[in-house]
Amino acid sequence: MLDRSPVRRDGGTARALRDTVAFAADVERLGYHRFWVSEHHGVPGVAGSAPTVLAAAVAGATSRIRVGTGGVMLPNHRPLVVAEQFGVLEALHPGRIDMGLGRSVGFTAGVREALGHGKEAADDFGAQVRELLGFFTGAHDRPGVHAYPAEGLRVPPFLLATGSGADLAAELGLPLVIAPVRGERALVEAVTRYRDGFRPSGWAREPYVVVSTAIAVADSAADARRLLVSEAWATVYSRSHGVFPPLSPPAEVLALPMTDRERKRLEETLDGQISGTPAEVEDRLGTLVAAVSADEVLATTAAYDQSARLDSFTALAELAGLRVPIS
Repeated sequence: MLDRSPVRRDGGTARALRDTVAFAADVERLGYHRFWVSEHHGVPGVAGSAPTVLAAAVAGATSRIRVGTGGVMLPNHRPLVVAEQFGVLEALHPGRIDMGLGRSVGFTAGVREALGHGKEAADDFGAQVRELLGFFTGAHDRPGVHAYPAEGLRVPPFLLATGSGADLAAELGLPLVIAPVRGERALVEAVTRYRDGFRPSGWAREPYVVVSTAIAVADSAADARRLLVSEAWATVYSRSHGVFPPLSPPAEVLALPMTDRERKRLEETLDGQISGTPAEVEDRLGTLVAAVSADEVLATTAAYDQSARLDSFTALAELAGLRVPIS
């Protein structure tokens, strides 16, 4: 699962981060395979700004589940520093760390200026990924530079598909993480391109596809859809106002005096996610997985109600046939 550490209206950033760490332990008990955290800067509704730091806290609070990033936005950082950070994580938690990488830059001009990297930094993403991976293998173009303790370690890299991400993942022979944000047809086309162009590498011998989507499971379709309302509205609001706000209770969101355009966008956002009863989710998720022959599903549910979110992930675990690992 992916947890963005959303801030809830009745909480704060510190509580959001503590909730993420606690939820990781819950997800581990349910038998999930990976727990990833994300990177966002200057966003009032998201506390997860330092993914490798948060991943360290999650790894320290768990014992079996793989921990990683979904992802570190490489254009915001120097590859050497990222390699060193993941090297430390892997050294402390051997065999449990994943390195998810994305190419997004800061959301606003002010944030990009504060980070010291403009929009053009994303244009060098391919070179940045190559340099980063080279610090682990020693195959880079910086004589005399060593990324200790990363050099010689194996931290599985995953490339998040934004823009030409699928093509770059194929060229470098890396596992791909992709979401159906532009519809199923575009998703299938991107994954097909990835598989057709995949070049085996020291990181992956065959194509590997992780499909990412928001999922909510409840006793009724209405209850499940309601779980996704808070974050869906925050996303719609951010498009209109440039700010992703803290999550509000779904009942309050649905009672807001929205414009016709906002209400339409909210419904479209919810329709693009997977929610429903266990049988309905099983059917829709099965269709999505089959469409791209996905190897894994990366699920996220940023519900306002923490208890209901745990119930949803418990139901999803049952659908997937997950079992709590035996000590």
